[in-house]
Amino acid sequence: MNRLRTVWLSVLGSLWFIPAVMVCGSIALALLLIESQALAGSHLAEDWPRLFGAGAEGARGMLSAIATSMITVAGVVFSITIVSLSLAASQYSPRVLRNFMSDRPTQVVLGAFVSVFSYCLIVLRTIRGSDEGDFVPSLAVLGGVMLALFAVALLIYFIHHVASAIQVSSIVGRISKETEAAIDRLFPADVGEPTRGDDTAAAPALPSGPCQTVRAPASGYLVSIDGDALLAAATRCDAVIQVVPAVGEFVLREEPLCQVFGGAPPDADMLCGCFTLQPERTVHQDVAHGLQQLVDVALKALSPSVHDPSTAIACIHRLGHLMALLASRPMPEPARRVEGRLRLVLPAPAFGALLEGAFSPLLRHMGSHAEVYAELARMQARIGLFARDARRRDALRRQLDAVRTAARGAELPAHAHARLQADIDAASHGLQLPSG
Repeated sequence: MNRLRTVWLSVLGSLWFIPAVMVCGSIALALLLIESQALAGSHLAEDWPRLFGAGAEGARGMLSAIATSMITVAGVVFSITIVSLSLAASQYSPRVLRNFMSDRPTQVVLGAFVSVFSYCLIVLRTIRGSDEGDFVPSLAVLGGVMLALFAVALLIYFIHHVASAIQVSSIVGRISKETEAAIDRLFPADVGEPTRGDDTAAAPALPSGPCQTVRAPASGYLVSIDGDALLAAATRCDAVIQVVPAVGEFVLREEPLCQVFGGAPPDADMLCGCFTLQPERTVHQDVAHGLQQLVDVALKALSPSVHDPSTAIACIHRLGHLMALLASRPMPEPARRVEGRLRLVLPAPAFGALLEGAFSPLLRHMGSHAEVYAELARMQARIGLFARDARRRDALRRQLDAVRTAARGAELPAHAHARLQADIDAASHGLQLPSG
């Protein structure tokens, strides 16, 4: 089930699936309107000659013009999409390409033009002149005209959408929204029965004795783990399963995926099916990957070739929003128990590690951007307002100390140093206060 869900999410995020579904729908609509002509009869052309009064040659010419223009515009839309992908990869980060390919409006617009083309082809082949039987599906011809007008409206919308989508605010907003959905889905974790809500819980003691090791059938990134299936297998076999790699790690072929202690050894192929390996990471079960995408955009903005601190600050705002959500959520512990007995041990994410991955890479590339240092310092204090416990506030203080150390080594004017240290001291005072 986990693998099917992952494949389904991958298909939904592809550039071809929605257009393919729309083409099938347009073909079905064309056949339906053609067959309905027999029920409507010929009185439509007599009663409404301006709408349904086109002859065979006129209908052929109209549908041919629509089909030709639609496939031409579809090529233009595809070209615009490729240019947008190239611009996003070079200007921001190659990791944001997946967000562009899964953009629903782009898929719908591309599918609309291809669908109208397919619709016209199906209707064209049924039109007969007087020497061939005299059949003109008036309803289907009118439907082609209406679809063409709708496609023109979509073209105008698509131009506006692309102009908006390549803006940095839209890109980081889309990444943040996808990551926020993953946070809402994963935290708190619902695999098994966690005994503590503290993300600093120690790793549980595993049973002694021999164990069965399940190894990876291929190399790739671990994008999802079916914890429910693993928990059920461990309970059924009266065993303890320890998962070795965490979601997001790159696993080599024949490296251990999990180890089974005690009980009747479960089927290795079934356990292997609980792990999904893919060539690239996804955000579905990997919140750290969503944070990494925002970090990549910020690092690109701070590079000497781009020199755009405003974009870096926008990324810090989004990273702060996501870290504030994580600071307010309980982190799952490694152990999962059923009726008090240890059954499953999973690598559990820690708030401190996620915080460091979100902000520490930026400190090495800020250079002389005092405003970025100041915003990063202020963000630590703002996140601290949402921290659940003292340990998370300690992690924020350590991150603020790292900002202070990096700022002292930066080549800044004396007045900028003084103002920056004042901002850092204010943020440090805010972290000293108890959370509300």
